Amino acid sequence: MNDVTDLSRYVVAKSDQLNAEDLLAGPITVTVQAVRASDTDQPISILIDGGRQPYKPCKTMRRLLIFAWGKNGNDWVGRSMTLHNDQDVVWAGVKVGGIRISHLSHIDSDFVLALSEKKGKRKPYHVKKLQAPKPETKPDYPADQFAEKLPAMRKMIAEGKMTAEQVIERCEQTGKLSDEQRAQINEPIPAKHQEEEIF
Repeated sequence: MNDVTDLSRYVVAKSDQLNAEDLLAGPITVTVQAVRASDTDQPISILIDGGRQPYKPCKTMRRLLIFAWGKNGNDWVGRSMTLHNDQDVVWAGVKVGGIRISHLSHIDSDFVLALSEKKGKRKPYHVKKLQAPKPETKPDYPADQFAEKLPAMRKMIAEGKMTAEQVIERCEQTGKLSDEQRAQINEPIPAKHQEEEIF
């Protein structure tokens, strides 16, 4: 059965660049992987993550990026930005929508920059500081669950079905083990007492 939880992939335009229509489902936050320059109508191509087509910013967004991140494109690599479809963008007198930047990483704070939108008219662009995602922290492995399962873990190790390292790795998929819990898993397995042979 086809996965229908994300239908946005079925409206991606077939093109050599990211298009405003690709963002109809909502904004995206991307990380710059490389920057290319050429002598074309769209001279800057920003390669972004996520398997997406390159982002080729318009002149207004190029000015904004140079203001915020500097003129050296090599410095942009590894930095992130949030792109959205601004449906108020006008081309040839018609609102057609266009890609605009709403958030940037590697800036000190939010800022407003007045940039030329058309001849004799400047428009303020509000850009917010992109907050770095907080590292995910795992909860502690439940003590009562650990006490209940420890004998079975030790048995698996004693029977050679799993190593102590494998047991620890499996446990940490559920929660973070304490040093004491790790020590209990790593505790040497006592050798079985061999019955004396009677001749």
